[in-house]
Amino acid sequence: MRMLACAIALCVSLANVGIAASPVDEAAAVDTISTDFGLADGPAWDGAGALYVPDVKGGKLLRYTSRTNKMQIVLPEAGRISASFFNHGKLFLSDNGESRILRLDGKDKVVITVHDPEAKPAIRPNDLVIDKNGDVYYTLTGQSQVMYVSPGGERQIAIADIETPNGLTLSPDESVLYVAAYVPKQIWAYDVNAGLGKNARIFAEMDSAPEKGADGMTIDRAGNVYCAGPKHVWIWSPDGKLLDKIETPTRPINCAFGDQDMRSLYITGFGGLYRQRMTISGRPPHPSARAENQAANPNRPTTTIPPGVVAHLDVVYAKSGNRKLLADIFVPETQPKPTPAIVVVHGGGWLNGDKTKFRALAVELASRGYVTAAIEYRLGGEAKFPAGIQDCNASVRFLRANAERYKLDPNRIGAVGGSAGGHLVGLMAAAPHISELQGDGGNSAHSSKLQAAIVMAGPLEILTGSVAERSRTQAEQSNSNKWLGKTVDEAPELYKLADAHVHFSKESPSILFMVGEHDKPERNQPTRDKLKGLGVWTDVSIYKDGKHGCWNQLPWFNGMVADMDKFFQEQL
Repeated sequence: MRMLACAIALCVSLANVGIAASPVDEAAAVDTISTDFGLADGPAWDGAGALYVPDVKGGKLLRYTSRTNKMQIVLPEAGRISASFFNHGKLFLSDNGESRILRLDGKDKVVITVHDPEAKPAIRPNDLVIDKNGDVYYTLTGQSQVMYVSPGGERQIAIADIETPNGLTLSPDESVLYVAAYVPKQIWAYDVNAGLGKNARIFAEMDSAPEKGADGMTIDRAGNVYCAGPKHVWIWSPDGKLLDKIETPTRPINCAFGDQDMRSLYITGFGGLYRQRMTISGRPPHPSARAENQAANPNRPTTTIPPGVVAHLDVVYAKSGNRKLLADIFVPETQPKPTPAIVVVHGGGWLNGDKTKFRALAVELASRGYVTAAIEYRLGGEAKFPAGIQDCNASVRFLRANAERYKLDPNRIGAVGGSAGGHLVGLMAAAPHISELQGDGGNSAHSSKLQAAIVMAGPLEILTGSVAERSRTQAEQSNSNKWLGKTVDEAPELYKLADAHVHFSKESPSILFMVGEHDKPERNQPTRDKLKGLGVWTDVSIYKDGKHGCWNQLPWFNGMVADMDKFFQEQL
């Protein structure tokens, strides 16, 4: 037992330190998707199942659908498009041939900004990136400049003197702009918040002499920086440590994350389009904040941010080593007095998902008068348990520490989560007193205790029940084995630490269970029985015809949010 306790302590220690490791999935080789390109350049994932890939020499824009493994031409006469970027429900293009930056509306090209195509020397936009506000950054390689265009269309020079700027990307919290200098093979970093082009420093360098070629870039959710070089895609940690190099069949040009789990790194090169599976996912596009995009997903609740709700996107709520944890915080604009706050925790089997998946829920609750925080947390491919629950608890402490800033009541904080997020919320509610689950995310002077919680179809029994059974009988497929790093029989005390059911006590907050009719409503009956025996308020709401994930689908979404509002009004 002593050795097992030491193993648990080591697991907690490693999660806190945030030791850098290669994010490349060593079990998967580089896969060739297509060689049918004149020259494939900067790709972009649309967040809904498709990857856009410009063919510079072929003058086409193509779309690859990973579910069907099909490639189709979107714009047969696209011109010389050198890069694409998808954000806010729109595809943005760097039109190198026509010296302009575009946005696609359907198949119509909307010009965002244009340079004189007859200028000498020629002014040719190369790569581009769009931030959470709709600001556009793009490189002018020949002019040694990085340009900035505001959402209103005002253009100015962001960086005036950088040798042969090529690819560029933003850190997850968008505080740092990384720019690849093609000829010297350097990656430069600039602090965005300090002002355009300020605090310049060399972040990393490639040593693959004598070839030129620091090219297209991307970033993952942990802040690791990727850049295509002469022979490899290079990967550095947020502090500039080289983590790995991915060798591709032909010289790489650019890269972007994609697929439903965002754990495929798509790489364009002189030979076509390639794919490498990763252990850490990339960042999905920000959902559109416009109602006009609702028609594209009629079964999904809107992510439109309504009047009266202020959005604070990609707020750093905790740090673990050099890893920043982000939250999207939504605040009712008019609050006569401090309002309750709700932490919103996404699902995904502890291995997948992102805070944007529950944005509709966070926005709707905010419109009903709550401060909401849709949080990301470290997934199993990045850091094993208890890292994820430590992040969730850190988010509560952050809200309490910043109560005045967001005009919330620090004594009335609840949480809601679905599937694996439901388990995490249950564990937050059950075990605020267990130090191993708190971590070093900051604000240690504040409590992570919840005053109310909603669990939507989350498994609360981990040491026993279906999770433990799957750990034993389907070890290779078991998400808990991947998340905790061991089977239940190899590490029963670790599974017990992750088990919300065993930690509940008479001090636990009120808990409402929500579940679809066809999603095992009996799942948490033992926990409900235990809570009632302890004198803790609990109940279950079952939704007719609902399946797993119905909380993110219409028509169930509307009724479930109304029930959440009623519960939180009564219990907070």
